[in-house]
Amino acid sequence: MSKVGKITVNVDGFLALDKYEVDEESAHIELAEDDGSEGYAEEFLKLVRVCPAALYKIDEDGKRSFDYAGCLECGTCRIACEGTIVEKWDNPRPTMGVEYRYG
Repeated sequence: MSKVGKITVNVDGFLALDKYEVDEESAHIELAEDDGSEGYAEEFLKLVRVCPAALYKIDEDGKRSFDYAGCLECGTCRIACEGTIVEKWDNPRPTMGVEYRYG
C-alpha cells in the first residue's frame, strides 16, 4: 500500500485572484441589530463557522463584526441563518459583487 500525502489548499491564494466591485450604496446582506441576547450570539457564531470568506468575526474581546465586502455570494449565511439574524440576502446589483478569475 502506498502512503498518500496530506494536501493543503491555500484558500487565501485562490480568493486573491477574484475581483470585487463593492456596492457602497446598497449592502446585499443585512443582519438584524445585535440585541446582546444569547440567541443572537449563537446565530452569529454559526455564521463565523460557515462563511468561507470569513466575513463574520468575533475579536478577542467578544466584539462581533461583519463586512459584506469580499462576499463570495455562495448563500451559505442565508441558508444557515435566514429567518434568525440574516434579515436580507439578495444578489448584488448588476456589475457589482464578485468576479471569479480562476484559470
